[in-house]
Amino acid sequence: MNLMKINGYKAVINYDPEIEMFRGEFLELNGGADFYAEDIENLKKEGAVSLQIFLDACKKRNIKPEKNYSGKFNLRVPPKLHADIVNAASAEGKSLNQWVVDALDQAAHVYA
Repeated sequence: MNLMKINGYKAVINYDPEIEMFRGEFLELNGGADFYAEDIENLKKEGAVSLQIFLDACKKRNIKPEKNYSGKFNLRVPPKLHADIVNAASAEGKSLNQWVVDALDQAAHVYA
């Protein structure tokens, strides 16, 4: 997995072979807060510094640092998959929405 938690905030971590450094980018923030380092120990340190700078700037401007999510999004799937999902939901006695919510919840928590 390429997720790291720093002070309660999740960041996705990737390696950039061009600059031979790890890059972290915080998720769920309402703005960009990324950080770089050559090793994991320093990546955690740089991440904490970057996060604190971002949070301080938000506080100074009286801005909520976390993104707001409406709970709604559109999803397009192939017609055959749509039919398969409806059938699976019916077989479990669930609405299409509830079946999809349950499937997404289960898949998302693999990365929690």
